Formats: sequence, C-alpha cells, structure tokens
Amino acid sequence: MDKIQKLAIGSIFIGAIVFALKFAAYYLTGSIALYSDALESTINMVTAVAALLAVRLSAQPADKNHPYGHHKVEYFSAVLEGVLIIVAALMILHEAYSGFMRPRVLDMPLSGLGVNALATVINAIWSWVLIRNGRRMRSPALTADGQHLLTDVYTSAGVLAGLLLVPLTGWQWLDPAMAALVAVNILWSGWGLMKESIGGLMDQAVPEETLSRVREVIAINAEGAIEAHDLRTRHAGRVVFIDFHLVVPGAMSVTDAHDICDRIERALKAEIDDALITIHVEPDDKAKHAGIVVLS
Repeated sequence: MDKIQKLAIGSIFIGAIVFALKFAAYYLTGSIALYSDALESTINMVTAVAALLAVRLSAQPADKNHPYGHHKVEYFSAVLEGVLIIVAALMILHEAYSGFMRPRVLDMPLSGLGVNALATVINAIWSWVLIRNGRRMRSPALTADGQHLLTDVYTSAGVLAGLLLVPLTGWQWLDPAMAALVAVNILWSGWGLMKESIGGLMDQAVPEETLSRVREVIAINAEGAIEAHDLRTRHAGRVVFIDFHLVVPGAMSVTDAHDICDRIERALKAEIDDALITIHVEPDDKAKHAGIVVLS
C-alpha cells in the first residue's frame, strides 16, 4: 500500500472523528449553523471513501483494455466530490430558510462551541497534510479532499465567530444567516472543484511553468538533433504525458537517434516523476524551423 492510499484511509478516520464532534456540538447547542457544519462532515466522509477507492483503482497497472493506465479515475472522484458538495449546500440552504421563517432562541453552552472548535482544528491540520502531499504526489483525489476540508475550516471559523455574537447582540437571525453563508461558500468550492477536475478529464495541458521546464530540458539534452517541434502535453492524475517530434540529420543512424531520445527521456523523467514520453524522430527535411531550438 503506497502513501497516497494510506492518506486516503487516514481521511476516513479523521472524517469520522470530526463528524462525531460536530454533531455533538449541534446537539449541545441546537444551532442551525452548527447543524449545517455537521452536515458537511457527512459529505466529507462519503468523499473520503470515494477518494480511497479512486486512488486504489488509479494505482492499478495498465491492462489490455486500459493501455494508458487508470490514472484518470481520480478525476471522477473529484467530480463526485464537487457534486456532493453542491447537494450539501442546497440542503443547508433549505435549513437556513426554515430558520429564518421559524426563528428560535438558542441555548449556547460554551462546551458546544468548544467541541466544534476542536473539530475545526483537526480539519485544519489534516487539510494541510492532504493538500501538501496531494500536490507533491500529483494526486487530484487527495488534493480535492484537502481543498474541501480547507473550505470546511474557513466556514467553521466563520460560523463560530457569528454564533459568539448571538448572545451578545440578541440577534437570533444570525444563526440561519451564518448557515446560509456556509452554503454559499460550499457552492463556490464545489463549482471550483468540478471545474478543475473536468479540465483533467478533457486532457488539459500541464501548467505553463511545467511546460517551460519541459522545453528547457529538451533543448539542453537534445544535442546532435536539429530541433523539436509539435510538443504536446496532458496530465492524468499523477502521470504527465509528453510527446513531440525530434528532427535529426538525415544521415544519422537509427542507433545515434535512439541514443538522443534515451538521453532526453532520462532527463525528463528526472525532472518530472511519472512522465510518459513519446518521441517521433524525423529527418532534417521535415524541419519546421520553429518550436524548440537545440542548445549545443
């Protein structure tokens, strides 16, 4: 079991702990805002399970029916998480509307707010762990899970701040108002998550910074060739696909051209983990005098 799968399993356990704490806080206070916060934790648990299934499936090697591997399955997990986030937001808006229509006086024991604050701290720490490792290991499922938890942290902090004002001001409408703000924030988070994941499913190119590194590595390590053109990239989960045409002198032997390709591939894989590289070698009459200039 690799580290990504261990982190995904960890998310399920953390989600269960936070879920229990937040519902305890709601039980102690009767707050709609805290109920909305607890409801989002149920979504966190479901998406943590989906993320675990996604990373386990994506780790399977390529097979006859999936010759390029199963890496894109992580994007489906992230899209599912975005959909569930939006569903949770709509449920919270419904509860907030009920609170506005039938306001009630809240019992606000500090113990309930303290329990919710503890759950928020746990989520903050774990979201940092997931985002840091998800980006380092290029796992869309882990990164999405971490970003979702980070949104939960922000909304929980806002809810706590708003509820602390209720006994000070006597404004009971602050409770459903904070729940509505939580819902709006969750909707925005869900949309952003789905948009990013759909980009991966649509074979979106790597970021410009990564593309510049690819160009530089090719230019430095293609000595003996003439140029490289028609560079294309895409990413699927942890894997970055790179393909381009490499123009070599027409009289060059196949062995020498192959050696240049091997040198470029080694350099690219040293720069970008899990890179899958395809190089199409062409004679000098195919040169376009555009693209990547080989540095000699």
